[in-house]
Amino acid sequence: MNYLTFENISRSYGDRVLFSDITLHINKGEKVALVAENGTGKSSLLRIITNEEAPEGDKAKVFIHPSIRVGYLRQEPILNPDLSISESIYASDNKALNALRNYEQVMLTRPDDTASIQKALDDVELNKGWDKEAEMYEVLSKLKLDNPELKTSQLSGGQKKRLALAKILLDEPDLLILDEPTNHLDLEMIEWLEEFLSRPQLTLFLITHDRYFLERVCKVIVELSNGKLYKYQGNYSEYLDKKLVRETNEAISFEKGKKLLKTELEWVRRQPKARGTKSKSRVQKFHSLRSELSGHKEKEEMSIPIKPERLGSKIIELRYICKAFDELILFKDFHYKFQKKDRVGIVGPNGSGKSTLLDTIAGILPPDEGTVVHGETLKIGYFKQSGLKLPDDKRVLDFIRDIAEYIPLEKGRKMSASQLLEQFLFPPAQQQLFISRLSGGEKRRLYLLSILIQNPNFLILDEPTNDLDIVTLNVLEDYLLDFPGCLLIVSHDRFFMDKIIDHLFVFEGDGKLIDFPGSYTDYRNWQDEQLQADRDKSQIEQKTAKSASSAPKVSQSEDREKKKEIKRLEKKIQNLETEKTGILEKFEQQTIPVEEIGEWSAKLDDIKNQIDSLEEQWMELVG
Repeated sequence: MNYLTFENISRSYGDRVLFSDITLHINKGEKVALVAENGTGKSSLLRIITNEEAPEGDKAKVFIHPSIRVGYLRQEPILNPDLSISESIYASDNKALNALRNYEQVMLTRPDDTASIQKALDDVELNKGWDKEAEMYEVLSKLKLDNPELKTSQLSGGQKKRLALAKILLDEPDLLILDEPTNHLDLEMIEWLEEFLSRPQLTLFLITHDRYFLERVCKVIVELSNGKLYKYQGNYSEYLDKKLVRETNEAISFEKGKKLLKTELEWVRRQPKARGTKSKSRVQKFHSLRSELSGHKEKEEMSIPIKPERLGSKIIELRYICKAFDELILFKDFHYKFQKKDRVGIVGPNGSGKSTLLDTIAGILPPDEGTVVHGETLKIGYFKQSGLKLPDDKRVLDFIRDIAEYIPLEKGRKMSASQLLEQFLFPPAQQQLFISRLSGGEKRRLYLLSILIQNPNFLILDEPTNDLDIVTLNVLEDYLLDFPGCLLIVSHDRFFMDKIIDHLFVFEGDGKLIDFPGSYTDYRNWQDEQLQADRDKSQIEQKTAKSASSAPKVSQSEDREKKKEIKRLEKKIQNLETEKTGILEKFEQQTIPVEEIGEWSAKLDDIKNQIDSLEEQWMELVG
């Protein structure tokens, strides 16, 4: 069953053509990802599909099957600020959620109307509302939205994105259209979302740059490149293989075309006086070939030629640092001495203190206890997750020139700001644009350049991969692998982390921050091993307890003899206790003659010893 079709879709802005006459069909159960470089029109395409923008041209067509429901997750979600988290979830056309919302309203407004309450309860049962309620609390818990009564207006940007995601998942639409769903999720949330979206009944069309997500969830990948759409069956690794084959074939065809064009050009320039039909066809062939080859763009490659300043032997030393906010302890007594070419990743749940730790290490935020010591040659470049505040009213080139007109390179060479921008895939025409006209990914690329242009030798990167396309990610990764200074990275991109970092600072809760020797995947595998070891231990304990409970029982005759012996001992102990009490009373009443006190004292000691001995025997029998 076809869920979504768009045909002959085009979009251009002025002279800039984003895509032209592209077509795609998505059927029930398919999981399709759209990948493209920043600024090529991914979000524009989603807006056309979801009817937020009209397509260009008379032949353009967008078809969504009339019987299906569609859920659309925007990069910037639209939520009602007057509603709470739970009210936002209930604002749905899902039958189970509607039944739950109606039941809650009846209980609040007509608590004595037993007939209405019963009707609402029956509706909840009919639509499996209790299952949906349990699922709702599970989803909200996984996405760290723990206070359902909190108003949407009180949420951070990341919480709003997670609420919009929760709302769409719980709505259970037939087709999910998701624009960067992993943004603002921590690693644990992403892994949970991967598992959720891998359900076979779900149909997906999504934009993401998370390469592990593409590998594990998506079975079809479409690439938007040079205004055309290319469709590949398979996951991310299969897409890379097939793309390489296509581009190799295109390069061969392009070279053959250039040779043929040269031959045709030589013929046309001779301009024969008498041209017959055959001559006219060759002229037409020449013009057609020239038009085809002129439309083929040589692929631009981004490069980062910046070389950092020298880093001395003393870099940064963390001396038993602590940080807390009120009763919440983020990290305590953490110590570490950075070495040359250290590549450290930081992982932990959202809100655990990752950005606070970065600010503390950078010297922006003082620790509550302990000290942070910086070396004399240290030059920090800090890419802040919340630091993307570029001046929209300034041109791209002017923004970079304000930082540096020329950038020093190796061997005394230098590069102009304009040349460096070209290396970062900002051609001369785009350098004259105001920053406000750049896409989100282009702005982040420009912000990253503004950090690197200052030649830091210690890079702190807080979520640098958000909104960056895969091409830019690959170039950034290659640059960081060759970076001779130190790296400290927070990222939810597991592929990026595994490729770059050597060890991890891990937030384990309650102020505990550990240094783990390995990549993120190594850490997750270690966690899984620990979890399995705990499960094995629990199973062994359960088997031991079961074996003890099923141990062979004594025979009935042995049991009867045991009970008799217990009763005999109890009777004897009782008689001795009575005798001991009588002697003690004599002592208290002073009725024992003085000359017999020694004798009665010895007798009392003997009774006590007998009682102790008999009680030990009794304990062994009843134990």
